[in-house]
Amino acid sequence: MSDPQGAVDASPSSGLVARWLPHIPIIVGLALVGIPTLARLAKQVWTLEIGAHGPIVLATGVWILWRAWPKVEPAPNGGRTALSVLGFAVSLAIYVFGRAYDFISLEAFGVYGFGIAYLYGRFGLAEILKIWFPLFYLGFLLPLPGWVIDQGTAPLKQLVSYMATSIVEPFGIPIYREGVTLVVGPYQLLVEDACSGLNSMVGLVAISLFYIYLLRSASWKYSLFLAALLIPVAIVANALRIVILILLTYFFGDAVGQGFLHVTAGLFLFAVALLLMFGIDNLLSNLKFMKRRIAA
Repeated sequence: MSDPQGAVDASPSSGLVARWLPHIPIIVGLALVGIPTLARLAKQVWTLEIGAHGPIVLATGVWILWRAWPKVEPAPNGGRTALSVLGFAVSLAIYVFGRAYDFISLEAFGVYGFGIAYLYGRFGLAEILKIWFPLFYLGFLLPLPGWVIDQGTAPLKQLVSYMATSIVEPFGIPIYREGVTLVVGPYQLLVEDACSGLNSMVGLVAISLFYIYLLRSASWKYSLFLAALLIPVAIVANALRIVILILLTYFFGDAVGQGFLHVTAGLFLFAVALLLMFGIDNLLSNLKFMKRRIAA
């Protein structure tokens, strides 16, 4: 006579529980440090333009990780324990330093390092490489350090200021540029860090990479070509954003240009940049289809 209880114990679900049970303390530990950090990211970073993509990246990143997870299989340790422990130790030091001195970038990087170290110790490098994109994509949750923003913002502000001036000038609008200061009629506009393009560029790259990743039928060369267009598209979109603000200020006054429509222009141009990427992909796809039909 067969034992019904034994049949339950041999079920796939019980086997899955048995596989993960020894790792519950580590998972709980990751949750204890990760959830408060996510809460701080939501308050300090995701409410700003440079981190507005955070909730989208978190939701879509968890989704694609869940989709890719069946590919991963636990492997024998193979000497990975020492390297995993080292990863945990380094990540802990970074996390504690960031938490103690209120460096949210370092704190978040420490939590991210915890996760990578755990996955490496649990599955090994070969298995992690099977899900490299979801892990890389979730890295966009890490806020850029202040020094990176400072170094990247200044040249971008100069570039988009020059582009915006070159677009507006031929239409007879009186405009004069000195560095990142624009004099439009009686108004003086300063191209601030938020208008440099770096803020929306991070979100645009993240969401566009997610879109490219979903093009599973696309070749890696085509995906790489689309990815190479991300930064130029972001720069052009932000130059157009400044053009809109110039026109609003010149025709409707400084209060309109710097008020509610200032924020709306940024959101609008971010959407335009995404649509431009999708439009480029659609155009190139149609051209390839037409080429095949002509060749046939």
